[in-house]
Amino acid sequence: MDKRNEFLGIFSEHIHTLLNKIEIPFDELQEIRMRINQPIIFILNGQENYLGKDGILTKELNQAYRIEKRELYETLEHISSYSRYAFEDEIRQGFITISGGHRVGLAGKVTVESGQIKTIHYISFLNIRFTHEVKGCADGVLPYLYEGGNVLHTMVISPPGCGKTTLLRDLIRQISTGNKIGEAKTVGVVDERSEIAGSYMGIPQNDVGIRTDVLDNCPKAEGMFMLIRSMSPKVIAVDEIGSLEDIKAIETACYSGCKIIATVHGNSLEDIKRKNIFQKLIENKMFERFIVLSAKYKVGEIEGIYNQQGVLIC
Repeated sequence: MDKRNEFLGIFSEHIHTLLNKIEIPFDELQEIRMRINQPIIFILNGQENYLGKDGILTKELNQAYRIEKRELYETLEHISSYSRYAFEDEIRQGFITISGGHRVGLAGKVTVESGQIKTIHYISFLNIRFTHEVKGCADGVLPYLYEGGNVLHTMVISPPGCGKTTLLRDLIRQISTGNKIGEAKTVGVVDERSEIAGSYMGIPQNDVGIRTDVLDNCPKAEGMFMLIRSMSPKVIAVDEIGSLEDIKAIETACYSGCKIIATVHGNSLEDIKRKNIFQKLIENKMFERFIVLSAKYKVGEIEGIYNQQGVLIC
């Protein structure tokens, strides 16, 4: 099944018919947001467009098609392959990963038992986020992440939406498969939100290299310990660290001989230094390279690369 038919197949019959009239620029498509009784919003290169009543993309709100409850529920049935029970673990975390590695965010009435989220009922809001592989996007930073042929502990710092996961994915692929700078390494990925590998039914939909093992939908800290015990990775990659448990797991992984590549939300290296949770990692010089991204001129722009001492080297 080609990308277009795979994409159209998740929607209700009427929305499918409307979308079939549009030449969809998939390379530019970032999100589709669906809310009961509200317009369907397409995010293309950061710009909002409405799905029109006649099967067009429009900026005019009065021309927008508003999705009905039954259509959103029909779409949800397609997304969950008519078996929401099979996706309960993912639903509990607020998303479902679909074929192609794309992720569908869910919101509605949350049911809590004993302080833990049990499930989401009356789902009324969907956010379909499209994964995009940009192979080769890590080419410019790779020479700075090796020393003597060995991978360096690396932290990627980025505000939301600036391409940190896309960069991380290509770093994993190139480290795992091998590149001109260093020999191939076994990589373990803890993919807590299924965004790096985009696994569908346990199989990565994105190219993460031939020597990469993935723990999908697994908490980062527990996953790092599991990989060390069971898969003997040379490199461990995680996205969006931020808890004390994550920091402790990173320290353990470093002391066990694994190299770490991690991303974190932040605007600069100084921003990260000011956050209490990262101070110990910085003071102990656990990370040997820091890559700072921005979207000042374009998404994924390299703002700077810093060494272990925080000195700008590129």
